[in-house]
Amino acid sequence: MSDFVPNLQVASRDNDRTLEVRPAAPNEAEDLFRLITDNLENGHLLPRPLGEVVLHVPSFLVAAGSTEVVGCAELARLGPGLAEVRSLVVADTHRNQGIGTRLLSRMIETAQGQGYKKLCAFVYDPHLFIRLGFSIVPHTWLPEKISTDCHRCVWFRRCLQYAVALELKPIEVCLLYTSPSPRDGLLSRMPSSA
Repeated sequence: MSDFVPNLQVASRDNDRTLEVRPAAPNEAEDLFRLITDNLENGHLLPRPLGEVVLHVPSFLVAAGSTEVVGCAELARLGPGLAEVRSLVVADTHRNQGIGTRLLSRMIETAQGQGYKKLCAFVYDPHLFIRLGFSIVPHTWLPEKISTDCHRCVWFRRCLQYAVALELKPIEVCLLYTSPSPRDGLLSRMPSSA
């Protein structure tokens, strides 16, 4: 199981202090589509139609500056305990600045918060994922992905992507009564140590 700690703060670099990783807004669908489309080859992404991106906007996180979206990733449900990171991409002009790490870290945190037991991805370059605790696994260990997407893909049975997976620890919350105070009766929340 992963020892990933929720709310991981990835250090900001001088040139990305103004970037925020946040849920995508509905009016950003075209920005997401353009980012994915512009990076199909160099980002090793599979194409996605605009209509699909529009439908899935609520599942996307974006890395955005004051004027533009420079990175994105989608958390897609594959089954009751399994989610997939899809369309993780950072614009060419903003690569090698830690933005992909920030997006993937938030994806992990979000998946844990939503109660998923496992997070997976199919990637051409697994290094970032491995750095954050994922393991390379056989494709057959992710049958939900195969039945959902792979069997329709032109690369089915000849896939050049690595399957990576991360077992997620549930986020446990311990409720404690606070000492008597003017706000008596309120509960404080703190993570339990598992």
